Amino acid sequence: MPISRRNLLTAGASGVGLAVAGSTPSLAYASPADAGRGGAARPAGRPFPPLVDDPQGILALPPEFDYQVVTYAGRTSLRTGEPTPSNHDGTAVFPGGRGGLRLIQNHELGAGALLGVPHVAGTVYDPGAVAGGGCTVIETDRRGRNLGEWVGISGTAVNCAGGPTPWGTWLTCEETELKAGATWSANGKTGTYTKDHGYVFEVFADGRSNPKPIKAFGRYAHEALAVDADRGQVYLSEDASKPNGLFYRWTAPRGVRLRAGLADLLGPTDGTLEAMAIVMDDGSVLPDVAYLTSAQLGRPFPVRWVAVPERDGQTTSVRKQFTTEITRGKKFEGVWGTDKGVYVVNSFAFNTDDLPADAVKHDGMVWFYSYAEKTITLVTYFPHQTTAETGASPRYDGVVFDGPDNVTVTPWGTLVLAEDGVGASHVLSTTPGGPTYAIARNQLNIGTDAAPEYSEFTGPTFSADGKVLFVNIQTPGITLAITGPWSKYLG
Repeated sequence: MPISRRNLLTAGASGVGLAVAGSTPSLAYASPADAGRGGAARPAGRPFPPLVDDPQGILALPPEFDYQVVTYAGRTSLRTGEPTPSNHDGTAVFPGGRGGLRLIQNHELGAGALLGVPHVAGTVYDPGAVAGGGCTVIETDRRGRNLGEWVGISGTAVNCAGGPTPWGTWLTCEETELKAGATWSANGKTGTYTKDHGYVFEVFADGRSNPKPIKAFGRYAHEALAVDADRGQVYLSEDASKPNGLFYRWTAPRGVRLRAGLADLLGPTDGTLEAMAIVMDDGSVLPDVAYLTSAQLGRPFPVRWVAVPERDGQTTSVRKQFTTEITRGKKFEGVWGTDKGVYVVNSFAFNTDDLPADAVKHDGMVWFYSYAEKTITLVTYFPHQTTAETGASPRYDGVVFDGPDNVTVTPWGTLVLAEDGVGASHVLSTTPGGPTYAIARNQLNIGTDAAPEYSEFTGPTFSADGKVLFVNIQTPGITLAITGPWSKYLG
């Protein structure tokens, strides 16, 4: 039975602090004890100044900051001669040789794409997924200058996000449930997938390749993940609808400590895959995260984990194997781990199909799950913004922030969010309990003058020394290296 929103709001408002995040509609809360628990990032050092338009029409940045293009789909090239694939998505940065860096980057594509990931011997998972998704590895100097790009994995599909591992590899996630035998047709090409998709794969920055799925983590519309500091658990998000997706935890078998080579280390049913259930004061399970609002900011809720009956989803999608015993959410997206817990984002829920009865429209939520306390806390909330006359969202002047998607924790402990909303698209700096600022805006119009459109940002990730923020414009597919006095504003 759906929980009463009125009862929930009355119960949840008691004792909860609320801080308005600057002049934006992002609301955030943090208790004084959060810093000690690792439950919230500490406040940023100084506000970011207003953004300055880019004469090149690509990226507006604050004064003192600059960028360079690292890769550009169809314009830069792989070492093997093919053009850089398009649709850049989740990305992580690792140490490279001679003090340089290596990025591992997803390409969120189905088979038959105009600029798909080429099949390179030794990297191919599904030979039928021609010119589809996968990952490339980009070598740069310490400032982000491109020194070469190559294929890390190919023959996968819809590689959306993922997460870095403590041992220095990238886990790429397929956001699909395609099965072997499914046919595809795109750009004058046709074909058939020969293997099931919807898995997690490990990708290496050092030239190694092992294009085998990690079936232990389940088969569903994976979005992102984080490995805990003890290398015993993995937290995974699912971006799916009808019904809305779930937030999962996978726990290793007793005595197993995760390391490089997961596809060979783990069997298809090893460990335990579970889905999150948020428990309310009366012991009931919260049906959907959209029942919570800004009134619950900063309030930790107990979490119970419920075992997945059949993780490979061969006859029934994993999320459809549950009824009321778990908590759903529209667009479970970015995930990023810390030593104390893991952040997870819900991008939005404002369409009728997104919301259960009596739930609340919103333009974004950021949560923090505490490993030690086994609780989850809403730490940032974007209320839904509408225009009374039309019902449309007034997001076209770039003032209103909405649609947080990918998330990363900076070297200073603050958060960076990539917007995937309506109208203008930003990279945001935010802190639970503090303000939210735009630190970049996409100026590349992929629409028309009469109906402008600005692609989402994806894959924000900092170099370990905090000197370079890498971020992608998904369409057409551009990786940017942003430099400037980051510590001045984030430290």
